[in-house]
Formats: sequence, structure tokens, C-alpha cells
Amino acid sequence: MKRIEIFTDGACSGNPGLGGWAAVLRYKDVEKEINGGEEATTNNRMELKAVINALKMLKTACEADIYTDSQYVMKGATEWLRGWVANSWRTADKKPVKNSDLWQEIYHLNKQHTLRWHWVKGHAGHPENERCDLLARAAIESLRERLK
Repeated sequence: MKRIEIFTDGACSGNPGLGGWAAVLRYKDVEKEINGGEEATTNNRMELKAVINALKMLKTACEADIYTDSQYVMKGATEWLRGWVANSWRTADKKPVKNSDLWQEIYHLNKQHTLRWHWVKGHAGHPENERCDLLARAAIESLRERLK
């Protein structure tokens, strides 16, 4: 099974506001950058979209190490997701899970791959995290220009 590294980040100009997401995928010596943006979104949604869009790039089942600076994504994927599924997409206090549409996508993509989640401190000089941050912000600026 292929082993791949995925670095992700999301950003928002306003929260909600214009948002951008980005990922860097690395397999051996080959890297691919992807990014995109959305109107009227949140930072958390962009963090999730970065992971989803990166996983959708994988053509076969892979072992993937996913690096994120989002505690929301990290805890959601490693601690909360199993309970949300068991509770029919409700939190422990019976409220609907925020961003459940995106979490459901991650849940289904998780079944296709072996995912290992890693948290990295954001804006702390981690090269790939800084690169993803720049790409996510560039996606916001590109979207802003298209909307003028």
C-alpha cells in the first residue's frame, strides 16, 4: 500500500467570510499542491475541506499521514467522530454536529484509507504548514479578485 504525507491548512478572511483551503501531498519525491476557496464560509469548514480535497486526490487505497494545525480537525477525527456516528451525527448533549456534511465525507474517506493524524503548531515555522497557509491565503485573494 502506498504511503503518502498530506499537509493541510484552511484560512478565512472574516469568520464567516471568504475562505481558502490548501494541501500539499507528498509521495516519495513527488509533491502536488492543491487549493481552493469559497464564499461565506468558516475557518473550520476550510480546514475540513483541505483534508477532504486532499484525500479525494488519492486514486487507490493509501496509508496517509495527515498533518493539520487545527485542533478541531485533529480532535474531531481522533476523538469525537466515532461518538458522532454512534449518536446519528449528534453531539454528547444531543445537538446536531456542526459541519456534519463534511465530517460525514471524512468518515467515508477514512474507510477507504489508513489514516494517521498529526497535529502541528500553526505559524511556528513548520515548512509545509507555512506553505499550506500561503496557498490557502492565495486562494482567498484569488476568490476576492474574481468577485470584484
